[in-house]
Amino acid sequence: MDQFLDIDGIRTRYRRVGDGPDVLILHGWGARIEAMRPILDGLSRTLTLHAVDLPGFGETALPPQPWGVSEYAEWTRSLIESLGLERPGVIGHSHGGRIAIRLATAHPELIGRLVLVDAAGIRPKRTWSYRRRVAKAKLAKHVLRRLGAPGRRAQERIAARSASPDYANAGPLRPTFVKLVNEDLTPELARVQASTLLIWGDQDDATPLSDGQTMERLIPDAGLVVLEGAGHFSYLDQAQRFNVIAGHFLAPPTPAAVR
Repeated sequence: MDQFLDIDGIRTRYRRVGDGPDVLILHGWGARIEAMRPILDGLSRTLTLHAVDLPGFGETALPPQPWGVSEYAEWTRSLIESLGLERPGVIGHSHGGRIAIRLATAHPELIGRLVLVDAAGIRPKRTWSYRRRVAKAKLAKHVLRRLGAPGRRAQERIAARSASPDYANAGPLRPTFVKLVNEDLTPELARVQASTLLIWGDQDDATPLSDGQTMERLIPDAGLVVLEGAGHFSYLDQAQRFNVIAGHFLAPPTPAAVR
């Protein structure tokens, strides 16, 4: 059954399922608790899973102002402390993975093992066509701002054509989205102390496999598992394999169980 918590003044939707070591689940951009159901269903037999709608998504209130990665990480710190969790494991998908990386470097004492799934956090290389498209959009925004309501409507049409789907659909979270995608966590990866499992779809076209390979190279204690044929939602595309791998990492069998 879902509950609603007050975390740093933000009304937060929360769900707890399962039995075993504590694991916090952080969903991706535009998602909510229900998007993580394959993990909740698959790992609840051996783990206690704590899932939330992150601020601005699902039934959790919007952030009070545009947030970057640090604000999301500090809010997550408050969530862990409010729930009384002691060094939980953390599963972070995409945007949730970006939050988990910052949390792991800012508060290494708070978390145990880390599972990064098709994680965001490495700023993509920008092509010339991308830079030209952004420049045209900025120019149009500057010109159309002077035209009142008709200009705002034209501006929305231009944004829909030139922007990524995540940006176009972000609504009031657009300033937050811009802050997040412009942060590059690559310099922080070497400071991740947690034992880290990277799980990536080899067909991921949002956070490409090369990002996972970079994280594996830079995070001191990291291993990468590639799920062939899976895309950006690799935990959904190959749910059974994902749950076996992640579950074994987060709750390894005891010697007695192995015998």
